[in-house]
Amino acid sequence: MKKVITYGTFDLFHYGHMNLLMRARKLGDYLIVALSTDEFNRIKNKESIMPYAQRKEIIEAIRYVDLVIPEQNWEQKITDIKRHNINTFVMGDDWQGTFDFLKDYCEVIYLPRTQIISSTMLKEAIQNHPQ
Repeated sequence: MKKVITYGTFDLFHYGHMNLLMRARKLGDYLIVALSTDEFNRIKNKESIMPYAQRKEIIEAIRYVDLVIPEQNWEQKITDIKRHNINTFVMGDDWQGTFDFLKDYCEVIYLPRTQIISSTMLKEAIQNHPQ
């Protein structure tokens, strides 16, 4: 069985997220999503609209996803790869090169992001929308 893992916050779930998960799953037989916890997002100076529990419930409902685990720190990736016998690590191409050090443990693939949609765009639209 070929296992794939990806990491992210997946806040304000949208088509771009679905597209990334669908393409990641096509690279293997089993997809694990390491979902950033609220505590880890604070460390990254990132604030989610939805709390971890709600984001986790949404990701678990996606048919391409087989397992959701918490992402609690930057350093856990190697441990996760070893623990879950991961063959392929997948991230969006805006992270190109950042995780190449993981090539010692598995294949590393950077997928193109879906154009015209992002959580940042959605957050800005919400903030700028008149009440």
